Amino acid sequence: MMGDMVSEETRTMSATPVRSSAGTGTETESETPATRAWMTRLVVVAIVLTALNLRPAITSLGALLEEVRDGLGMSGSVAGLLTSVPPLCFAVFGVMAPRLARRFGAGAVVCAGMVAIATGLAIRPYAWNTAGFLAATALALMGIAVSNVLMPVIVKSWFPERVGSMTGLYSMALALGTAAAAAVTVPMTGALGGGWRAGLVVWAGLAAVAVLPWIPLAGVRGADESARRGSSVPGARGPSGYGASGQDPQVPDGLRIIRSRTAWALAVFFGLQATAAYITMGWMAQIFRDAGVAAGTAGLLLAVTMVMGVPLAFVIPRLATRLPHQGPIVVALGVCGLAGYAGLYLDPAGGAWAWALLLGVSNCAFPLALTMVGMRARTGAGVAKLSAFAQSAGYLISIPGPLLVGVLYQHSGGWGLPLALMAGLMIPQIGVGILAGRDRTVEDEAARRTV
Repeated sequence: MMGDMVSEETRTMSATPVRSSAGTGTETESETPATRAWMTRLVVVAIVLTALNLRPAITSLGALLEEVRDGLGMSGSVAGLLTSVPPLCFAVFGVMAPRLARRFGAGAVVCAGMVAIATGLAIRPYAWNTAGFLAATALALMGIAVSNVLMPVIVKSWFPERVGSMTGLYSMALALGTAAAAAVTVPMTGALGGGWRAGLVVWAGLAAVAVLPWIPLAGVRGADESARRGSSVPGARGPSGYGASGQDPQVPDGLRIIRSRTAWALAVFFGLQATAAYITMGWMAQIFRDAGVAAGTAGLLLAVTMVMGVPLAFVIPRLATRLPHQGPIVVALGVCGLAGYAGLYLDPAGGAWAWALLLGVSNCAFPLALTMVGMRARTGAGVAKLSAFAQSAGYLISIPGPLLVGVLYQHSGGWGLPLALMAGLMIPQIGVGILAGRDRTVEDEAARRTV
């Protein structure tokens, strides 16, 4: 499957030379089609390795949260704060990604992001207090944040004709990394001697491997971006639909993303699905453990929830790109989430596997949101701005959720109120998802509002 996609992308890119943006700004064409084909394959490998590293920092911690709490002396409220750190970092650092990419190139920024992830994960387990643990976690999450935002940009830039397929491949790898960390962290911790620090630090190695393919790509632009930057004819338009200046001629002053209702709907949808995802990653294993499920089985159940995204993350983006309106997919995923939360409330241990499967389906709102980012903008620059806006605003929206769950859990002594909160948030998620799924682009909306 990957080989077929790469060959199709090679044909797409063969008409557009890959150009270097490093150095003085002078651009030189790659010498041969074989070089361009090799570079395209390297980009696919880099995307997959990056995606594998975008969630283990979170789900490995979720699987060992009880041990980390005991080891660092955390209360339930502080643990809730810890589960809120990912969306906070994604919101704060993600907004910087487009500006950094314009200055250094998206590949260079993602390469630095992988270095930050590896460093943070290597330091985190050996911070002997909560503040140090949070700081090292924040460093890793900073790398994840910029990579989160730039992955749709890289896909749109290198594979403008295959956004659905490449988003699906990226989402599958992301789900696989998420599930693997949830499934193997607990048994791997036991195999390494039972200390939670050893179980967390091993994930730094996977991030270090992901740095390697980005090193030769750090100074290379994708096909879409190269065509725009390489155009020397005033008003000429590359595959992205942008002129040589990098701005959409239909929006002379640049794209003002906040003027688009679709951008706001997508940001809220992104925020609410992220709330559900980070509550699930941070707390679901604890819900099962409190219901009497063994720690290893609880981690495996979390892994089942995450691994559902592997096949569905490839199917859903492809289906979404074939539909004029993505609302029906939004509704189907939301109904699965409501059913899963109801099951966790009524019989968390007895139907544990069914609830894990249902919530795994519901969490596939994430690849759907990424796909809609690529579909709701016509241009590469539009995707960059929409991705940064939707993810940064969305993650800001998601910050209170995991923290509030921790507070409700500590003060109510059970999971009834937290689960009611999770189910209640699913209703507006469905509503704004339907609005975000309408067939329109943010460039057109922003242009209409400037007239």
